[in-house]
Amino acid sequence: MTDYDIAICGAGPAGMALAALLVKRGADPARLVLVDAKPLEQAMQDPRTLALSYGSRQILEQVGAWPIHATAIHEIHVSRRGQFGRSMITRDEHRLPALGYVTRYGAIVEALGRACDALGIAALRPVRVSGSDEAADSVTLHLDSEGRDARVLRAAVVVQAEGGLFGEQSAKAQQRDYQQTAIIAQVNASAPVAHRAYERFTSEGPLALLPQDDGYSLVWCARPATAQELLALDDAAFLARLGATFGERLGRFTHATRRLAFPLGLNAGATGSARTVAIGNAAQTLHPVAGQGLNLGLRDASELARLLVRHPGAGPEALAQYAAQRRRDRGLTVRLTDTMARIFANESVLQPLLGLGLAAIDVAAPARAALAEMMMYGRR
Repeated sequence: MTDYDIAICGAGPAGMALAALLVKRGADPARLVLVDAKPLEQAMQDPRTLALSYGSRQILEQVGAWPIHATAIHEIHVSRRGQFGRSMITRDEHRLPALGYVTRYGAIVEALGRACDALGIAALRPVRVSGSDEAADSVTLHLDSEGRDARVLRAAVVVQAEGGLFGEQSAKAQQRDYQQTAIIAQVNASAPVAHRAYERFTSEGPLALLPQDDGYSLVWCARPATAQELLALDDAAFLARLGATFGERLGRFTHATRRLAFPLGLNAGATGSARTVAIGNAAQTLHPVAGQGLNLGLRDASELARLLVRHPGAGPEALAQYAAQRRRDRGLTVRLTDTMARIFANESVLQPLLGLGLAAIDVAAPARAALAEMMMYGRR
């Protein structure tokens, strides 16, 4: 006899969305459990900025975790520094209220935490999984919690939803160090354009400016040596360098918060067994270009919930179907972000052709629609 039908290790957005979707689709909340090393209150203080696609909003709506505090994206402007050509994707073409939204990690987990509580889903926090043993009919998890004796629990299916950062993970089948560092900060500009997001490719990596409240969330990807130079600059010099790299579309950059830096890489590959499966960042850590990481993880959660509810008690069958059905969306999203991260980030003689490619996308409605569809909903 198992303690639970499904144990979800990692109560971040993907893990909590999976739990809530399972219950909304008919699973017994008493047979589910979330396990996480952090208290929810600590996770709610996480200031990281995330880009939610319109499809992800629909998933959050299904479980009662929407609306949240977020800034809508009405337009996405894509360009290549120093080259002719750009592409503009707009909400009006798709008859949607927004292409996506910019919010904070803490806001998402707070909303999902409330939704899980309302659905009666148990959460073990702060509890760390120190090991696991899989048998033919169940998986035993070994748990450590602060100030308490170690314990075990048994579940028919275990979902790994805690991914961590690139460089801290075990290597998967597809791994690539992009030799890029992402610099993260909030910035203000003298002539902001409401609800317009920018993705600007440079010879060292993409530079994204996402509208958030009255400013922008900056994700500036550069070679590690350049990133160290940027981190060492005072605010005035940093803002001047940002303006020189991005251009004058937003006027002058006038303010920046404290800068943080993270190494970037690809670490992806279907890992699991007959009774274990990984979703979200635990299954694939992507380059942040096009902001697809969280959105792909929420699509993972949605599909896994559908299959587990359809096959109650049949973990191996559901997980085998899940791996097969997620292969296309995952594979295409990994290839798209990997290609964009690498092909634009150099001084190749082909760069003018890439600029022309952006211009072609802008005038070819089917190509623009396909790119927007991929970014909003994934490959279905």
